[in-house]
Amino acid sequence: MTTNRRAVLGAALPLGAAGMGAALVAAPGEAAAQVASGPRTLFEVPPTTIPVAGSEMRFPVRRIYCIGRNYAAHAREMGSDPNREPPFFFQKPTDAIQFVAPGTVGDHPYPPLTRNYHYEVELVAALKSGGRNIPIDRALDHVYGYAVGLDMTRRDLQRALGDEKKPWEIGKSFDRSAPIGPIHPVERVGHFKDGAISLAVNGTVKQSSDLKNMIWSVAEQISKLSEAFELKAGDIIYSGTPENVGPVVAGDVMLCKIQGLPDLSVRVTPPLA
Repeated sequence: MTTNRRAVLGAALPLGAAGMGAALVAAPGEAAAQVASGPRTLFEVPPTTIPVAGSEMRFPVRRIYCIGRNYAAHAREMGSDPNREPPFFFQKPTDAIQFVAPGTVGDHPYPPLTRNYHYEVELVAALKSGGRNIPIDRALDHVYGYAVGLDMTRRDLQRALGDEKKPWEIGKSFDRSAPIGPIHPVERVGHFKDGAISLAVNGTVKQSSDLKNMIWSVAEQISKLSEAFELKAGDIIYSGTPENVGPVVAGDVMLCKIQGLPDLSVRVTPPLA
């Protein structure tokens, strides 16, 4: 008598696993369909992307790296010695991104838990590739493009936790803490080794410097980061802010400028309910 293998497998398994037994002996077409569909997730998490200027393409964000105290005058105003301090980095979550289109003023809600909310205008480098231990002279080969960004900071929380020698992530890594404009490909704008960078609040210039005043260049930042992390396509780097950071309140409008890129403008709105 011929034995039905499907029936034997189903009978040999516990009742709750009988369906699994059937799956193990699924017809070739059924098995292929199961493999093609892949595992299902519990829910969808939207990807974080940034528009690419002059294109319908979008840049997918994998990680957000930020360098601290990368202009000498800003390092001094934050209480450190730029001549002795090696570069240090921190990260923001990808959903900190708040895209603001050129020619518009983005509404930026004042965040919770702070009474001292600071602006920091920065050049942002977006990577198209990466690696480990990238030499400085090859670092810029990995840059896809550049954008204007803001590293918004809950300064009172950052300082309080720093004084207690605790991680100050809560001061830097929160919702909408990384406003940014579109990414401009290198082939259109080149690399930014110098050029004016500034930020005004309600028409009054607060920050004003030149990209050449960075302590660590973008190439050096990429190289140093790659010693600690494997950099990959989709990583973006906020490259530091000049001196004269300061507070904003609801109603204030910030205007960020970097020579060679369109302006970024953000209005601080009341806290979300």
